Amino acid sequence: MKTAVSIPDDIFERAEQLPARKRMSRSALYALALSEYVARHAPSDITEAMNSVCDQVGERKDPFVAAAARRILENAEW
Repeated sequence: MKTAVSIPDDIFERAEQLPARKRMSRSALYALALSEYVARHAPSDITEAMNSVCDQVGERKDPFVAAAARRILENAEW
């Protein structure tokens, strides 16, 4: 999809240097940048990624960590 956006001159000038160095088109650069921004700011995607990591790591219960977490929670102001 084609679109027009306004961005500050200094950001545009810095961004203009990247496509040549990365051997990509300007469109590809802007699409990649926007894709990364959206991914970082989509709460459901972040939760899904964290759940995936937790599933891969598994639940290993360390008594020391559990006790430390319990102490922190007991001392936290709710």
